[in-house]
Amino acid sequence: MTAAPEDSLAAVARAHAALAAPGAPFEAEPGPRGPRYVRGPRTLREVFDATLAHGDRPFLVAGGRTWSFAEHHAAASALAHRFRTVYGLRPGDRVAIAMRNLPEWQVAFWAAQAAGLVAVPLNAWWGPQELARALDDCVPGLVVADQERAARTAAWAAARGVPLLTVGADGSDGPHDRFEDLPPSGPPAPGPAVGPDDPATLIYTSGTTGRPKGVAASHANWCAGAHTPRFFAAGAALLRGDSPAAAAPPTVLMTFPFFHVAAFTSVFLAMAAGGTAVLMDRWDPDAARQLIARHRVTIFAGVPTTALGLLDAAESAGDPLTGLTMISTGGAPAPPGLAGRIARQFGGRVEARNGYGLTETCGGVTAQVGARYLARPESIGRPCPAVEVRIADAEGAPLPDGEIGELLLRGQPVFGGYRGDPDATAAAFTADGWFRTGDLARLADGEVQVVDRLKDVVIRGGENVYCGEVEGVLLGHPGIADAAVVGVPHPLLGEEVAAVVVAHTGAEPDAAEVRAHVAARLAAFKVPAHVVFRDGPLPRNPTGKILKQALRQEAGAAVPRP
Repeated sequence: MTAAPEDSLAAVARAHAALAAPGAPFEAEPGPRGPRYVRGPRTLREVFDATLAHGDRPFLVAGGRTWSFAEHHAAASALAHRFRTVYGLRPGDRVAIAMRNLPEWQVAFWAAQAAGLVAVPLNAWWGPQELARALDDCVPGLVVADQERAARTAAWAAARGVPLLTVGADGSDGPHDRFEDLPPSGPPAPGPAVGPDDPATLIYTSGTTGRPKGVAASHANWCAGAHTPRFFAAGAALLRGDSPAAAAPPTVLMTFPFFHVAAFTSVFLAMAAGGTAVLMDRWDPDAARQLIARHRVTIFAGVPTTALGLLDAAESAGDPLTGLTMISTGGAPAPPGLAGRIARQFGGRVEARNGYGLTETCGGVTAQVGARYLARPESIGRPCPAVEVRIADAEGAPLPDGEIGELLLRGQPVFGGYRGDPDATAAAFTADGWFRTGDLARLADGEVQVVDRLKDVVIRGGENVYCGEVEGVLLGHPGIADAAVVGVPHPLLGEEVAAVVVAHTGAEPDAAEVRAHVAARLAAFKVPAHVVFRDGPLPRNPTGKILKQALRQEAGAAVPRP
């Protein structure tokens, strides 16, 4: 019989301390760029080869096809050998991967790691010009693409003489090699050719705050990214009163696109524990329900928007989502009421998890889980042992607990810099080596609460209005389905607060009602001066982040000029 879940700060601190104590699996030691794990893998090749221990257990499920760990390892090893012998790629060369969530994505990625190459996951939603900009920047020796992305990249590849390896393409876009023609196994992967400090990936930022930048991460960075999900999973087990060693291998419904760092968290956890990743062609909440039932999915992983869609679909269908034990969200801020809704809808059977991470940190570096998440839904939890946190003023000096400042990070998972952009790299770090996240946060008793993006603050007459705080209140209105807060120009105040609101179907809140709802809960200067109602959903990028720049323009055009 297990103990009742604990939600106190002391309980979380005890769990973390036990897992990171000297000699424990997640012990960390000081390093030149912050703490780093003492144990765990040193390169992604080690992560890949360790999966051989899982043999015929199912790893990737897509449609009617299942790839076992052994099959995946054999296919990726054979492709790694082909990368080196047929395509002539050498350690440090780049392989661009442009496709939706297909098993071949994971084969190509791990083949690159096994061959000592740099994998460049490209945003599958980009058009030809966006893809061409990234390809011009990274200069790959090979492009691996599905049919749709092959059509978008074939002209670029042909013009530069770069070979194209496709999945599901019919050849109409010119000559290329086909994944379908490759043998499922072959010669083993080449011998290890990289070390912890060698480059492993180049991933482009989402571009919501400017032109995408190439985030260059090493094997050491990613090995921290692979070890940390195990730390948080073990901590959650201890808080539930369970033994981490007794946990069954998870089955994860993968809705994050593989090119996004949030997807790696679930993939790494499955690879370490012998778990299964169930893939979706595209997001559909009813299809997700069916996959959860068919494959006995235990963990749902996605942005808050997809999690809410799943909850709505399950509630409408009267579906208890039997077997599901956790809903884990990331990639975008979670609504304050999400953890409570999960607890109510499933009677406490399904655990909620939230966390924080960036492309520059190789995935999640903090997590808030279970009973503690219910108690403090506004918090993103405590950092993993390989990361230190500082809340700093504009000059990078530390601020006391409780004060709002920029969230700074340092430690093993933090990237080394932006490819070919020394100015952006210099601007991203303080003089003493702390990474500037661009997020405003406060720290209390070791837990972090992200307040907003640094550039997402509305400065109204000298007063800072944190958009996330106002959005949280707006989302508490029963008639509001979604909301975003932006600043619009004002000749005297500098900026005024504007709310862009999407109403629930059948609800008709008016602007005065919305403003009164906020005024009852927040200071007057935080109340939106303008409320803009939107018929369609808020614009988001593929990973669920609201495109604030587009909304600023929309709101600015909709509000009357002073």
